[in-house]
Amino acid sequence: MARVNGAAASSTAALLRVDGLSAGYGARTVLREVSIEVGLGQWYVLLGPNGSGKSTLLYCIAGLLRPRAGRIELGGVSLATDARNAKRELGFACAPERLPGLLTGRQCLEVYAAAKGARTIDVEVLELAERLAVMPLLDQFVDTYSLGTRQKLAVLQALIGAPRLIVLDEAFNGLDPSSAACLKRHLHAGVEAGRSSVLLATHTLDIVERHADQVGLMIAGRLVQAWSAAQLAALRGAGEPLEETLARAVAESL
Repeated sequence: MARVNGAAASSTAALLRVDGLSAGYGARTVLREVSIEVGLGQWYVLLGPNGSGKSTLLYCIAGLLRPRAGRIELGGVSLATDARNAKRELGFACAPERLPGLLTGRQCLEVYAAAKGARTIDVEVLELAERLAVMPLLDQFVDTYSLGTRQKLAVLQALIGAPRLIVLDEAFNGLDPSSAACLKRHLHAGVEAGRSSVLLATHTLDIVERHADQVGLMIAGRLVQAWSAAQLAALRGAGEPLEETLARAVAESL
């Protein structure tokens, strides 16, 4: 298992580059000098126990929390100095509880589309909504939705405008197995075709087993281990289930 003090190895044309990021809330420091890179057509999975800083890192990347130190670039554009253009690359699925309950699902998608400069909701997003069984609910108010339906709506919002970087925080929580499989297939197809990349914080190791190109392990606000695509391929070929290998690495790092 490769110990890391900086970014995982990747190409110079990284879609996302996070370098030396530190952040926190008030006097509390949560992230400490975190560095990662994600190239186009990659699925990067962030692992770590609750409170390790995964969500805080994603909030910084989404521009919802200003870092105390370090640099974030999206498509080579600095988030700090040109947030508008940097965020053109980004689709961020907000936490389900942050969705506006007094809007319908359709209105949420329309507002997000307008914010992205689009006049209508993407056809591909509506097709995915159909497959996820959300279409019959789109004209109902969000505050009547179950957790799973809110989760689906948050991801659908993130996919509007065909962003090249899709950032998800525990996006499969509350989803029934059929919907989770459908969403994984959709995201995997975009990554496989080189149209998009996924950065996902999760506790679900089967996603690492089947989809991850890179994995980073966060403990107490630091990226303490990272596995490249080549290292993951070697682990997959070693015979032991990758899920067990990574679970052991998490336990050893605590």
